[in-house]
Amino acid sequence: MAKNLDRYIRQMRYPPFGEEGQQQLVESRALVVGCGALGTVAASTLARAGVGHVRIVDRDFVELSNLQRQILFDEEDVAANMPKAVAAAEKLRRINSDIEIEPFVADVDYKNIAQFCEGVGVIVDGTDNFEIRFLINDVAVKNKLPWVYGGCVGAEGQTMTILPGKTPCLRCLMQECPPPGTTPTCDTAGILAPIINVIASIEASEALKILSGKHDAVSRQLTVVELWDNRIRQVDITPLLEQIDCPTCRHDDFPWLAGKAGSDAAVLCGRNSVQLSRPGTEVSLEDLATQLKGIGQIAVNPFLLRLAVDEYELTIFADGRAIIGGTDDPAVARTVYAKYVGS
Repeated sequence: MAKNLDRYIRQMRYPPFGEEGQQQLVESRALVVGCGALGTVAASTLARAGVGHVRIVDRDFVELSNLQRQILFDEEDVAANMPKAVAAAEKLRRINSDIEIEPFVADVDYKNIAQFCEGVGVIVDGTDNFEIRFLINDVAVKNKLPWVYGGCVGAEGQTMTILPGKTPCLRCLMQECPPPGTTPTCDTAGILAPIINVIASIEASEALKILSGKHDAVSRQLTVVELWDNRIRQVDITPLLEQIDCPTCRHDDFPWLAGKAGSDAAVLCGRNSVQLSRPGTEVSLEDLATQLKGIGQIAVNPFLLRLAVDEYELTIFADGRAIIGGTDDPAVARTVYAKYVGS
């Protein structure tokens, strides 16, 4: 047995997986989009299992309230204002130095998602909003790239695996992206950590099946788990492939990937915050810190600048994105940004 596989001996002893599956796994590549609650659990599991290359993309930074459920972060990350992708990568490299961890501090959008998907064998959903999920669905179906959807709120979560051309896609299940305010979020309904671990573990398991070449074992069902009232439900979604005249699956309609759907402002789950995207804008954090000197409290590192002023907290990234804390109104967020940073 190759020396580099010794650490994986316990999972290789599981007959359906075996050494052949492990060998494929160490040569595989996965993309985890979003490294919050679901993403940290999934990324940790994939790295520990020996996925050869784990690419992590996340737009956010670590906050104290994350530590209740986001397993790769600690209080030092909070104090250092660490971006989640960078903090997660540092932890994962200490967990498994035999694999490659590739972090990106970025907001996934229609302009860059194809770049992040390049060369990977599966996409794992670690996001907290449906706009990004519909974008992932577009790029995955267009490129026949498997992906695993997952979402949680309260004590309930759901997950399904999409094998383009073989199973229904997300748009088969939901013809339109739910409008803002029509679905509960972790801000309105709360979130319990155990449901995160359950759903993310199922997502990671599905990804491991795909990356190890065990496609026959991949679930063809929508799995819904509710931990507080102790309910598990599975729905066979395979008939949707024939029943639904899906614009994406059947007619190659990819509006999210084409930039025809989606917004440049996103209300962040559980944060009383709004993210503003500024496409094509680059910010010199050093120059901005000088400009804002004497206005509120400023903290800056190579990745971001944070300004606390009045009842707001502005976090500015070098790629031009900003997270405005203290409001869930995009109009107010834009006003605050313009006031302190400029238009």
